[in-house]
Amino acid sequence: MIKLSFYKTGEYIIICPMINYDEPLYRPPSEANSLIIQATLGCSHNRCTFCEMYKSKSYIEREIEDVEAEIESMSSYGKIRRVFIADGDAMALPADKLLRILIKLNTTFPSLQRVSIYANPGNLLKKTPEELKSLSEAGLTLLYLGIESGSDLILKKINKGALFSHQKEAIIKAMANGIDVSATIITGLGGKEFWHEHIEESARLVSEAAPTFLSTLSLMISPLTSEPFISAFENGFEQQTDAGMLEEEKLLISLIDPPRKIIFRSNHASNALALRGTLPGDREKLVEKIDSALSGEIAVRPEWMRGL
Repeated sequence: MIKLSFYKTGEYIIICPMINYDEPLYRPPSEANSLIIQATLGCSHNRCTFCEMYKSKSYIEREIEDVEAEIESMSSYGKIRRVFIADGDAMALPADKLLRILIKLNTTFPSLQRVSIYANPGNLLKKTPEELKSLSEAGLTLLYLGIESGSDLILKKINKGALFSHQKEAIIKAMANGIDVSATIITGLGGKEFWHEHIEESARLVSEAAPTFLSTLSLMISPLTSEPFISAFENGFEQQTDAGMLEEEKLLISLIDPPRKIIFRSNHASNALALRGTLPGDREKLVEKIDSALSGEIAVRPEWMRGL
């Protein structure tokens, strides 16, 4: 199947034929201007109880020749500077296949500046330091790691397949081998009962692992995931209000104390309040903005404008 898709390169909008483009397709907010290449379909784990993103797909590793042909088909469509390798966990691919994709991207797009990818801790930890180093040297510059929470209790309830120690090791391992990490935490994930543990342990994880980037998004429970997610909480799950999730964000920002600067963003479409700054440098400014939202001095994003 061939479908026409629009990609903004930063200078102008180009139209590219997308071959074997399988929907639904997701990408991080910061990849809005990136060309997306589906090296895998779905998610290799796909058992997180809060997530509905790939429930309609089975995990598939696409044939490397098909991926290379798709990249080649886009060779004449403008100056491609950023590429995002999809779907949900393309880091599950063997290192030699990822290396072939990176080499093809760099030879096809001379203006390429950044290649990024989703990852989960398990598949990242399976890669040797030597493999990660070779991927970095071939142009893999950034991976997105959904850590969701630093609390082992919460991670078990959501069936993440990784604990605090795995998340920390994965972040440190990637960065030690030249790949930046953008980590994500979900506010509201512990509900009203476990929110302190969720945030305190998440802040500890971020402080100790110190990823390059940190972002937050807000829990949105869909009809597709509500039953398995809520049933994991023995006493029932009482969802946080906007005010509750802002208090979570405030506590998270207040507790994070990393050994180096972390670029912080809270610009996901699910969030009630957009925030940006660095931690710990902009801590006071960020907390002041949250307090202004809690007091009603500044407006939050209306619910109808939020989504995943």
